[in-house]
Amino acid sequence: MPLTRRLTLTDAVAIGAGSMIGAGVFSVWGPAIDAAGPWLLLALGVAAVVAFCNATSSAQLAAVHPVSGGTYAYARAEIGPWSGFAAGWCFVIGKTASCAAMALTFAAYAAPEGWQVPVAVIAVTALVTVNCFGVTRTALLTRILVVASLIGLAVVMATGFTGADAVPAPLPDVSAYGVLQAAGLLFFAFAGYARIATMGEEVRDPARTIPRAITIALIGVVVVYALIGVVVLLVLGGDAAATSAPLAEVVRATGHPALAPVVRVTAAAAALGALLALITGIGRTSLAMAREGDLPRFLAVVDPRRHVPRRAEITIGVVVIAVVLVADLRGAIGFSSFGVLLYYLLANASALRQRGDARRYPRVLQVIGVIGCVALVSTLPPLASLIGVGVLLVGLAGRFVALRLRAGSGSTTG
Repeated sequence: MPLTRRLTLTDAVAIGAGSMIGAGVFSVWGPAIDAAGPWLLLALGVAAVVAFCNATSSAQLAAVHPVSGGTYAYARAEIGPWSGFAAGWCFVIGKTASCAAMALTFAAYAAPEGWQVPVAVIAVTALVTVNCFGVTRTALLTRILVVASLIGLAVVMATGFTGADAVPAPLPDVSAYGVLQAAGLLFFAFAGYARIATMGEEVRDPARTIPRAITIALIGVVVVYALIGVVVLLVLGGDAAATSAPLAEVVRATGHPALAPVVRVTAAAAALGALLALITGIGRTSLAMAREGDLPRFLAVVDPRRHVPRRAEITIGVVVIAVVLVADLRGAIGFSSFGVLLYYLLANASALRQRGDARRYPRVLQVIGVIGCVALVSTLPPLASLIGVGVLLVGLAGRFVALRLRAGSGSTTG
C-alpha cells in the first residue's frame, strides 16, 4: 500500500535538518580543530560538499529502488551482491562506532572526569534494554530533541558572541592533509542528511521537492555549524582539542558558568536520543543482512512479543560497549566516519551506474562524491583507518567463507 504524499517542502526541510542537528555538533569540534586549526571553516565546507553529493546520489537511488536497506539494497541492485554486502557491513561498523561516540558524548556532558567510561557503558546497556522492550525514538521525541539541541546551540552562540572577552589558545599549525582529516571528522556531524532522500513516497512533487529540501536543509545546517565553529575558535582556540565537552566550556569561558548546565543537559539529551535511534537503525539493518545470509542467521530472529530484533540489538550493544572501553571520542568519531564514508562511496558509485530515466542529477555530483569520499577516508586518523580496514577485511573474508560453505552444501545465494 503506497504512503500518502502529505509532506511539503517545509516538512522535508525540517525533517532533514532535524536528522542532522544532533549530538555530533556537541562533540566534533575538539578533534576537528586539532586537525584543521584556523582552517576549520574550510574543512566544514568540504564536508558539506561531500555530504550534498552523497545525499543527491541517495535520492536518485531511492527514487528507483523504494525499498528499505539504503545503499545495502541499492548497491546489490546496481553493482552486485558483494558491493551490497560491503555497503551494509560498512554501515554496521560505522554506525556501531557512532553509537560509541554518542555514548561517550553523553558521558562527557553528563558525568565528571573519571566516571565517563562507566557512565557511557551504563547508557548503552540501558538503551539496548529499552529497545528490546520495543521502545524507539518517536517522531514527537525527535522534534523535542531537535528543539532542545537548538536551545543549547543558541545559548552557546549568544554567550560566545556577547559574553566576556576570552583569550583563545594558539591554534596548531596544519597542512592540507589536516584540513581533509578535519573534514572527514566533521562529516560525522552531518549524519542523517540522507533521511530526506528516503522520503520519495511521502512528499508532494518529490522530483522537485527533494532536491530543494536537500539543498535548503544542508545550507541551514552549515550556517548553524559555521557560527558554532566561529564561536569555538574565538573563545577556546586550540584549547578545544583538550576538552570532550567544548560547547559547555565555551559558556564557562565567556563568564556564564550558570548557563553551562543548560548546554550539558541539552547535549546529553541529544546524545541519548541519537544513541536510541542508532541502535534501532543498526538492529534493523543487521536483521535485513542476516535474512539475506550476509550476517549470521542467528541474528535473523524477531522477538514474537515485542516485534524487535532482540538478538541483533543485544549483539550490537555488546560490541558498542567494547568500543567504548577501548576507544576515546576522537577514535570513535574517526572509526565512524571511516565506515560511513565508504558506505556513501558505494552509494555514489551505484548512482553513477544508473542510466536513462533513472538519472535525476548530473554525473559530476557523483564523481565529486566518489573523489570526496576517497579523499576524506584516506586522511582520517591512521589508527581509526587501520582498525576500519581490518574490520572490513574480516567481514569480506567471513562472507567468502560462508559462500564457500553454502556452495559445498548445495545451497545458493548472491
